[in-house]
Amino acid sequence: MAIKVLVVDDSSFFRRRVSEIVNQDPELEVIATASNGAEAVKMAAELNPQVITMDIEMPVMDGISAVREIMAKCPTPILMFSSLTHDGAKATLDALDAGALDFLPKRFEDIATNKDEAILLLQQRVKALGRRRIFRPIVRPSVTPVTPVTPVTPRSSSGAVLGSVGTSAPNVSAPVRSSPVSSIRASGKQYKLLLIGTSTGGPVALQKILTQFPANYPHPILLIQHMPAAFTPAFANRLNGLCKIEVKEAANGDILRPGCAYLAPGGMQMMVERTGVTGRIKVLAGSAEMNYKPCVDITFASASKAFGGDVLAVVLTGMGADGREGARMLKAAGATIWAQDEASCVVYGMPQAVASAGIATQSISLEHMAESILKESVRG
Repeated sequence: MAIKVLVVDDSSFFRRRVSEIVNQDPELEVIATASNGAEAVKMAAELNPQVITMDIEMPVMDGISAVREIMAKCPTPILMFSSLTHDGAKATLDALDAGALDFLPKRFEDIATNKDEAILLLQQRVKALGRRRIFRPIVRPSVTPVTPVTPVTPRSSSGAVLGSVGTSAPNVSAPVRSSPVSSIRASGKQYKLLLIGTSTGGPVALQKILTQFPANYPHPILLIQHMPAAFTPAFANRLNGLCKIEVKEAANGDILRPGCAYLAPGGMQMMVERTGVTGRIKVLAGSAEMNYKPCVDITFASASKAFGGDVLAVVLTGMGADGREGARMLKAAGATIWAQDEASCVVYGMPQAVASAGIATQSISLEHMAESILKESVRG
């Protein structure tokens, strides 16, 4: 049965074109369109669509207000369309905070022409949201940091968290089962770097995790979030205002500092190189053929060469498999790899890729991820 879609936009042209693109896919069906947020709220309750595409700026009721009402009355996966401007980025982040799950840049030229890449991307995003077996509204993260948990005595090699892992591990294995936080015991391993890679659903997930870190978190953090160049400065600023740690958009030549998170700039590639006891960030344009800018695989691979096994790497919600090959390199160097569990993911793509390949040693819910990271990486 086709995934039922509600298209919301005040432009009749965009409503028509988005509907045409969605309906081109036999797995999708547009059941109705709305020209403003108020209509969208009413139709969402009456028609029970499986996915809603939503514009932000509309008369009568804007998209952000509509998202809030829909999430309160009849929670539904929502894909936002946003302009590639600073104001558009801020509004999109507000919409994600209100409950929207994903966003796409609103490019007139891509919608007006039959650009295959844009058509396929829209169809893939809608299907990814519509295939969620049970839609669970994401609990908005608290901005009150928690006190880090003192690690317990290290466990033996049969413990829940492994330390150094060799290259002889099988390439494919059964997916890792989700681990309740009570079952996770700190390995006692010493780390020098935390890596977090994510895509769809990542902004909310990163906010939930990082707002729980104390200001004196002892390691630098590299964040790789699939996001356009116009969005990453606004996202870094938002996180910096909410978190006790410092969060900034990474710049070429940045020296890694403990308690600082560096967000990979959109449209660029972020790498890290070792400089004495710490590291330095390299921001490069990268190859035009790369599917993702920034790319989790590239940052993870560079960290495997610069820091070897002294890394805790976490792969969060996201579509596709970006991060799997970089995580494989990290694991071969002795790093610890974790994945978000399926139940708490917006899209279980990237975490599934590392889990099903036998690369991740833990599969952890978003609700417990921050506590688990602190337990593992902060020594008492």
